[in-house]
Amino acid sequence: MALTATEKQAIIEKFAQFPGDTGSTEVQVALLTERINRLSEHLRAHKHDFHSHRGLLKMVGQRKRLLKYLEREDAERYKSLIEKLGLRK
Repeated sequence: MALTATEKQAIIEKFAQFPGDTGSTEVQVALLTERINRLSEHLRAHKHDFHSHRGLLKMVGQRKRLLKYLEREDAERYKSLIEKLGLRK
């Protein structure tokens, strides 16, 4: 379920704004999106895992707040990120 270090590094490299960037909004949203997708798959198989469901809801809320911030600060970066991740907005 968790991301391995190599998978995480690949996501960071793909969405980083500059070399060594690990905390930009784009990177954070991309990592959350990957974790959300994996946890969603887990919950399809384990419907009664309510503790993980709560964690999923918290991650979705965090991603929503980050996307809202990015849209407010830089609409162009927001649009390109949504397109890259395939999120519907």
